[in-house]
Amino acid sequence: MIDSPAAPGPAPLARWFAWSVALALVVGLAVATWVGVRGVLAFEHLRAARDAVSIAAVGTDDPSLAIHVLASAGTDTEAARALTSDPVWQLVSALPWVGPQLDAISRTVAAADDAFSRALSPLAGAAENLSPAALAPVGGTVDVRRLATIEPVATSAAAALRRASDDVAAIDRRPLLGAVGAAVDDAAALIGRASDDADALSRATRLLPRMLGADGQRSYLVLFQNNAEWRSLGGVVGAVAQIDTRDGRIALTTQASTADFVDMAGEEVGPLPDEVAAVFGTGPSRFIQNATQVPDFTVGAPIARAMWQRLHGTSVDGVIALDPVTLSYLLRATGPIVLPSGDELTADNAVSLLLDEVYRRYDDPRDQDAFFQSATAAVFEALADGRADAAEVIAAVGRAGAERRLLVWNADAADQAVLDGTPLQGRLTADSAARSTVGVYLNDGTGSKMDVYLRPSVETALCTPDVASVRVELRSDAPDPDSLPAYVTGNGVYGVPPGEALTGVYVYLPPGARVLDRRSTGDTASPVGFSGGTHDGREVVKWSVQLAPGQRAQLDLEFRLPSPSDVDAVMTPTRDPGEVPHTGTCPFPPA
Repeated sequence: MIDSPAAPGPAPLARWFAWSVALALVVGLAVATWVGVRGVLAFEHLRAARDAVSIAAVGTDDPSLAIHVLASAGTDTEAARALTSDPVWQLVSALPWVGPQLDAISRTVAAADDAFSRALSPLAGAAENLSPAALAPVGGTVDVRRLATIEPVATSAAAALRRASDDVAAIDRRPLLGAVGAAVDDAAALIGRASDDADALSRATRLLPRMLGADGQRSYLVLFQNNAEWRSLGGVVGAVAQIDTRDGRIALTTQASTADFVDMAGEEVGPLPDEVAAVFGTGPSRFIQNATQVPDFTVGAPIARAMWQRLHGTSVDGVIALDPVTLSYLLRATGPIVLPSGDELTADNAVSLLLDEVYRRYDDPRDQDAFFQSATAAVFEALADGRADAAEVIAAVGRAGAERRLLVWNADAADQAVLDGTPLQGRLTADSAARSTVGVYLNDGTGSKMDVYLRPSVETALCTPDVASVRVELRSDAPDPDSLPAYVTGNGVYGVPPGEALTGVYVYLPPGARVLDRRSTGDTASPVGFSGGTHDGREVVKWSVQLAPGQRAQLDLEFRLPSPSDVDAVMTPTRDPGEVPHTGTCPFPPA
């Protein structure tokens, strides 16, 4: 009889189990070490890339050098990508808890590499055409063809950066640890800014050559807004000018003032949309001064164009609006300019000189207009002649555009479409699923220049996920009216006592929002008035308030949003760049 083999005893089985556990621990430790070391090395490369971005952001005003610095970060992002995409890393990314962390890191690194290595590196090859020397006018002419050569690679880079930005935005933040989530958020913000900058470059290289006459002569009407007398988009239109462009050469051909339009005052050049006329009346289509009263430049610009054609017989290709604050930004690029009057116009004194001092010096509006025209012509000539730092000009235009002080409208629909979604169009802001925007637009009702002494404040707050509020405060810091010229106070011509200021505040709620409550507090020179209407799917509340020197008033509106979202605001740009909307607390008690 043959005996069967004996089964393993307890000791061999225990040893087998111990060795299995030990082997698993060793493998796990090896994998953890592998992933950990590679993760640390990847973060070191990302830190170096981030430092390169910081240098590009603050270390140079030369766009071509900045692009080269940013592109150099591609070496580090490429190395980080290799470290976080090997099979072991991908295997561990499938595990629970630690897997989402590693997956988020590898996806973020891949997006950063797509942004810096694959999007910006090709652009670096054409970057010399973006240097200040390449952009500056030579003999009064901009090399538009050199600028146009950048367009294909700029458009390609913008598309690649947008995809990279969308990739990071799509990463689910919910399972991420604090440090990993913060790193993903930082990368998202960084790539998002690069995407926005590349998008702006792409649009500029598509549109600027055409606007500068690369395809034939172009003509543009320039409206100079006066922030001392508010209109929704900035200020009353004072001086106007026509500039012509051809093959990169810019010429100031004609200047005029609002007095030149007096013979056609009161005649509508075209009907306004019914809902716009119901809110603002027909003044925007009858007076050049009110061309910027409707808070949509695509409404006012064609009206100004039609008025110019009726006055001069010229059908311009577009309309541009800017204000004295924009001129002050441009003066940082040109340096001080001596005017025919002997005044030295500088970045520091332009606003006060053009919005205050000129009215104290000249009683006759024609003399005031002549001074405005000489100032704008002098700045324009300095820019056209190449007597300005090109990098500073780019910075000035970018800042003025972001602050909605510089507005552009093209009669050609294809050209205008290049600006879609940018603040340069001066349109009512578009909302998103995550954010709703309130518009607060200020309009003078005094017929004066007293708004230089008014101090506005706009504050938004989220009361509940779908209920928000906006607070608008106005304060008058006006001096004794006897110390002011009659032209500044309005001299009571429109029924407002000298020294007081009547303001129409138009609050545009987000599309689909509706007012729940409103209240006005403070001290006012006359009873507060309310009216309103609708415009482009937005409820509009008009608050009319009149202030004497030293008085203040406050409007609080509570409204329900069509769906939960954050809320912010835009407002009329004033003479003070620091007067911008901010976030506060809800002034209404909980329901």
